[in-house]
Amino acid sequence: MPTLISLLGKGRNDSETGYRKASYRFADGTLRETPFFGLALAEQIQPGRLVVAGTAGSMWDVLLQQHAAEDDTVLQLMEAVEKEAVTQQLLTACESHLSQQLGRPVTCLLIPYARNEDEQVAILQALALKLSKGEKVVLDVTHGFRHLPMLALVAARYLARVQQVQVEEVYYGALEMTDQQGTPVLALGSMLQMLDWVEALATYDKDGDYGVFAPLLAADGMDRRQAAVLQQAAFYERTGNPVQAQQKLGSVIESVKSHSGALGRLFRDTLARRISWFRKGNRSEWERALGNAYLERGDYLRAATYLYESSVTLATLQQGWGDINDFAARKDAFKDSRNEHSQQLEYLRNSLCHGVRPLGDNTAAHLQSEERLRKRLQELSEATQL
Repeated sequence: MPTLISLLGKGRNDSETGYRKASYRFADGTLRETPFFGLALAEQIQPGRLVVAGTAGSMWDVLLQQHAAEDDTVLQLMEAVEKEAVTQQLLTACESHLSQQLGRPVTCLLIPYARNEDEQVAILQALALKLSKGEKVVLDVTHGFRHLPMLALVAARYLARVQQVQVEEVYYGALEMTDQQGTPVLALGSMLQMLDWVEALATYDKDGDYGVFAPLLAADGMDRRQAAVLQQAAFYERTGNPVQAQQKLGSVIESVKSHSGALGRLFRDTLARRISWFRKGNRSEWERALGNAYLERGDYLRAATYLYESSVTLATLQQGWGDINDFAARKDAFKDSRNEHSQQLEYLRNSLCHGVRPLGDNTAAHLQSEERLRKRLQELSEATQL
């Protein structure tokens, strides 16, 4: 069973009627009336435990109204709510009462108002301390200040990365959408999936691995076999095999371009454009495009490798030595046509691969700074394709 993390905000309390209630309507048609959505959600999904996070002025007393009269600690907490002076000590003292009342372990977490960066970071750290590695979590962002749901989405990503927490769903009780049938409960988990896609784009921009899109496309409805082909293409590209990468991309590109999944539609054109290198004329052009792409990302080893291989392929084509995919033919063609520029590409590639600086040429000088290496590779990319 997951852990439910529910934000607790400030409610409108009437001295005669108490806090305003809403009749929350879940997807299965169930109606649950309560002033605090977290209680309705806990009844609906039956979490293993409940973590309630709120500020010093949140409506903590709404959790305790049913059996508060005979408990001095609870009465103290209710008085503190009125003064917006709730402390963690008071909350901790009430946890056993709440656990008994709600039929599951309850943790009360006092958080700041998230007014600045320090307070926002403090909330993320406090949540992380209450969760175990790999724990499954459901988030309720209904109550609290209006900026807290945005922080909750950040928290979801932070917890997933730092604690490997699995955020299964995000819920919001949409009071402003209340109609005659009740207050609808919205599931916002797709927002986390959108962030997965954005994160995948960032990963691709950094290292060129479009294989990260494969599981996202599969989850979004693409045939898993086609998604696997995309992942295979990425593997071949990143292991220096552009021929097989090109073949795989050619067989999967139409599936990418025609993908109609809700999330994939947002990203398919961008993805298709970013893997379009495989449509260029010949192997030398594929390799050059890949070399330049990796150079833009600062992946100098792959950049030098692909640019060097591009010059070898071009030499093989120009010399007419036979199969451009044959190692011996490529070696002989390059040897016969090698010039100053292609030779330095070879030296740079070898130096980056082996960590050994060659003697007798100026390769070492270009490896003294990133700016010089980038500039020289750009120059060689142009010079070796003439």
